[in-house]
Amino acid sequence: MFSTARSTRPATRRAFGLVAAGATVVLAASLSALPANAAPKQDNGAAAPAAAMAAHIAQLAQNGRTVTVHLGGKTYHVQLNKPTGVMPMNHHGVKTAGHASPTDTNATVYPPTTSTSGLNYGGGPLETPSPTVYLDFWGNQWDSDSNGVQSYMQNLFNGLGASGDTWSTVTSQYTDGSGNAPTFNGSVLGGTWTDDGSAAPAAPTQAQIAAEADNAASHFGVSGPGVDIFVMSPSGTQPDGFPNAGFCAWHDWDGNVAYTNMPYVLDAGSSCGASSVQNQLDGFSIVGGHEYAEATTDPEPSSGYVDSNGEEIGDLCAWDNDQTVNFSTGTFAMQPLYSNADNGCVFSSQ
Repeated sequence: MFSTARSTRPATRRAFGLVAAGATVVLAASLSALPANAAPKQDNGAAAPAAAMAAHIAQLAQNGRTVTVHLGGKTYHVQLNKPTGVMPMNHHGVKTAGHASPTDTNATVYPPTTSTSGLNYGGGPLETPSPTVYLDFWGNQWDSDSNGVQSYMQNLFNGLGASGDTWSTVTSQYTDGSGNAPTFNGSVLGGTWTDDGSAAPAAPTQAQIAAEADNAASHFGVSGPGVDIFVMSPSGTQPDGFPNAGFCAWHDWDGNVAYTNMPYVLDAGSSCGASSVQNQLDGFSIVGGHEYAEATTDPEPSSGYVDSNGEEIGDLCAWDNDQTVNFSTGTFAMQPLYSNADNGCVFSSQ
């Protein structure tokens, strides 16, 4: 089992009455059945239409309903909400991913992908004082991953928040009701865990993903909206209908902790960003960065920063002008973020 944890950053902690870690989900009979899953596609092929993705997301809206999940011999009670920050595949009416021209700089402001009057504050929490991400590599399938995804994601989040990162600080213009904003004084990576005691489910539901997030939160001893658990599903699995549901990832709140459903986006090929900027792992940083920034500014959706259409800081700039960004731990493909201060999408708070 691979596990690292950072001890230098304080984290919100809470006694866990819900502990957990297989695959039986007990849902109220009135909940709609999730769509059938097909084998994941290795290429972008014919992506599901935008209408199919919208119908899938609408089907998952449970209005805060709490359900019981039996996972790995333990029991969780998780809150189901409509996933937000849903990053669609790059075949759903959004602009085609572009590359910066030689004259573009970090100060370039790009127009948003949809019409917006800017992000508005809904009165809820932000990830303050400093966002913290915990990577949960779910299942023993990760023990044999040959694409270097684990080290890639650790390097990404070790670089985010660290010295020289002016991409994350775009979020610092957004403040909560007390005037507090996300600040960045070091790496946002709080810890990494490979939960390899058993295989991750082949097609985990939203409720199972939320339960695994609680499992990881218990492992790290954290909870609350100030931290974000990235539930990293292994290759070949279909978390919440991926890739046939038409999304690359989403984030949510399960009543205990903020979490991100992060599928193995390489399985969707270029539809989720593979080789769109510099290499086959581009999608992990483009999509992962998208969800990270949105959880930072809206950890309990949608009580943080969203526009009048419910779009978040990453949604308004998705799949347009993706380019490389340099962090202390390497160069990664990223998307711009929406800045109210600039009335557009930017790569830097400068």
